[in-house]
Amino acid sequence: MEVIENPLKSEWEKLLRRPELDSQEMDILIAEIFNAVKDTGDSAVYHYCEKFDKQVPKSLVLSENELQGQAALLANELREAIDLAYVNIFSFHSAQITPKVGLETQPGVYCWQEKKPISKVGIYIPGGSAPLFSTVLMLAIPAQIAGCEEIVLCSPPNAEGTLHPAISYAALKCGVTKVCPVGGIQAIAAMALGTESITSVYKIFGPGNQYVTKAKQWALKTHVSIDMPAGPSELMVVADETANASFVAADLLSQAEHGPDSQVILVSDSSVFLKHVRDEIAIQLQHLPRKGIAEMALKNSRNILLKDKSDLLDLVNLYGPEHLIICHREESYFLSNLSNAGSVFVGNYTPESAGDYASGTNHTLPTNGFSKA
Repeated sequence: MEVIENPLKSEWEKLLRRPELDSQEMDILIAEIFNAVKDTGDSAVYHYCEKFDKQVPKSLVLSENELQGQAALLANELREAIDLAYVNIFSFHSAQITPKVGLETQPGVYCWQEKKPISKVGIYIPGGSAPLFSTVLMLAIPAQIAGCEEIVLCSPPNAEGTLHPAISYAALKCGVTKVCPVGGIQAIAAMALGTESITSVYKIFGPGNQYVTKAKQWALKTHVSIDMPAGPSELMVVADETANASFVAADLLSQAEHGPDSQVILVSDSSVFLKHVRDEIAIQLQHLPRKGIAEMALKNSRNILLKDKSDLLDLVNLYGPEHLIICHREESYFLSNLSNAGSVFVGNYTPESAGDYASGTNHTLPTNGFSKA
């Protein structure tokens, strides 16, 4: 990770820039795929599955028997972990239900607000190098609680042209109504426009790589709403000598291994601590199964030294991280004055991965600075 010591404020914005692909190139590709899906439906989806995933699913929609068969292959230990996460996430999100709000604004004039479920929603579950079954829970549980009539799930197929047992099990548990082994731009286009097999929806939810994120924004042109442009994952850590360097290194690597376009940033007022973390990253990286991916992500990443706590805070608020970990002696100062972050994890014993999987909060969060809004 690159180390930057006491950068000038005028340099911060450039320093915190996220990795980006060529937007114009992506627009041309996305327009091509959306037009093809609009014109030829399932046929176009099959074509782009073969072109980009090198897999042609047997069917664009998995039957309940196929899902049950895949779910039956799941190891008991992972099944129990998913069940535990389900309970925590369901409990936390159930607490977010708001009652009808009403009042008489003047005599004889009664106004009220009540919330209704979106009839048809699409949820995108990243697959690629790792099946993100936790994202099924994060997206389908709120839809289940809300009472959405149709929940369409799209996720890239595995080598057998179907979905990982954990995704299949989670989809069944969360009441997903249609499961499609389709990923990438073609999945977003299919949910936005509809095909012979895949239902068009009113709103699309879920994270993805830069292509998927851009495709979701393109879906807005087809009058389909989206949750937010939830792109490649990112993590910022604010830490000092009170933090455990080994834990911080593990946290940074756990996000870096998400994908080559992920970004992790460590900011500290201690150069000694920064060195300890770099040493730990070098050690832990050697034992990481997804070492190659993490190494690519670390090229987008930074170690930043700033001596003043107000500067540390200003840097965090300027970046607006998706995930923020605070392991610093001035913890209360940061918590009181923080304004821009998707989710915040406090202390040495609150790893970001707890929120990613099972604490109960949601991991589909604003990236690319959108936490500011």
